[in-house]
Amino acid sequence: MNSKKTTIHDIAEKLNITASTVSRALNNNPRISEATKKAVLTMAKDLNYQPNNLAAALRKGKSQLIGIIVPRINRSFFSAVVRGVEEVANQLNYRVVVSQSLETVENEIAVVNTLLNARVDGIIVSLVGEKSTDYEHYENVTKKGVPLVLFDRTTTEIGTSQVIIDDYLGAYMATEHLIKQGCTKIAHFTHKKRFNIYNERYRGYVEALKNHNIPFNESLVCEGNMQLEDGRNCTKRLLDTDNDFDAIFSSSDYAIMGAMQVLKERNVKIPEEVALVGFSNEPFTSFTDPPLTSVNQFPIEMGQAAAELFFEMLNSTKKKLIPQKTVLQPELIVRASSLKLEH
Repeated sequence: MNSKKTTIHDIAEKLNITASTVSRALNNNPRISEATKKAVLTMAKDLNYQPNNLAAALRKGKSQLIGIIVPRINRSFFSAVVRGVEEVANQLNYRVVVSQSLETVENEIAVVNTLLNARVDGIIVSLVGEKSTDYEHYENVTKKGVPLVLFDRTTTEIGTSQVIIDDYLGAYMATEHLIKQGCTKIAHFTHKKRFNIYNERYRGYVEALKNHNIPFNESLVCEGNMQLEDGRNCTKRLLDTDNDFDAIFSSSDYAIMGAMQVLKERNVKIPEEVALVGFSNEPFTSFTDPPLTSVNQFPIEMGQAAAELFFEMLNSTKKKLIPQKTVLQPELIVRASSLKLEH
C-alpha cells in the first residue's frame, strides 16, 4: 500500500498544468477558469489529496484553530465550557484543539508550547490548581500577539481578558439560603490550595454568616482537594469530633456528594438533621436521593463568552488591547437536600 501523501505537484502532473495553477484553483482564485477548478477538484478527490493546513496557516497567518486548556476533560463543567466555545467558533469556521494540564504547571507549560508550535490563533485556558511561581509561559503567548483568554480559574497576574462566574455571590446565596432554612451551624468545605475561585466562595460564606449575625466557627471549615473522598473525610471529621453542625455548604459538588454518602452511612437524615448545598450544578446533582441543591455556573455560557472575547481580540486593530472581564451571574438551583422547612 502506498502511504505517500498526495501533493499539489501530483495533481499538476496528472492534469499537465503547473502546481501554482492547482494551488490557485484549490483556493478558488477568480483568475482560474471554472473548468480548470472543476478538473483540479475532481483530481484532488480521486487522489485523496489532503491540504497541508499548517503550511496554509503559515502563508495566511491564520490556522482557524483555537487551543483550549482545561485541568481535566472528564469533568462535565469543563466539557460544557468546551461545547460553548465550539458553538461560537464553528459558526465562524474555527475548530478547537483541547488539551489537559492534569493539574500540574509542568504539563501546562508543555501544552502551551505545543499549541504555539501548532500555530493556533489563540488560547483559552482554565489555570491549574497548583500555584505557579510565575506565568512566563503565558506572558510568552501575549508577547507573540496570540489572544489569550482565561476562564473560571483565573489570575490578575496575567494582563489578559477573562470570564468568571461571581463566585462570591454564588457562595453568599448558598449560605444565605441555608440560614433562611433555619440553619445556624453551617460547615464549609473549601480547597486547601485556596486559589481565587475558592477564596471567593469562602469569602461569600463568611460574609453571609456575618451579615446574619451568626458567629463564624473555624472548626466547621474543612480543607481538601474538593473531590468525593475529601467530602467523605471532612464529614467523618465533623462527626467524629462531635462538632455540632446542621448544614454543609461545599465549594464542590463532588465533595458534597461524599458528605451525602457518609451522612447516609451514619443514618443522619438529610435535610432534617443536616442540609446540604454544593457548587457547580453537576448533572448528577439532580439524580441523587435527595436531589442536591447547587449553584449553577452556566458553563456553556462561560465558553461562549470566552470565545466571543477571543474573536474580539483577534479582530481588534489596536496594538495594545485593554483586558476585558466578563462576570456571569450565578443561580442557586434549590432542591430537596436543603429544604429543612418543608420537613
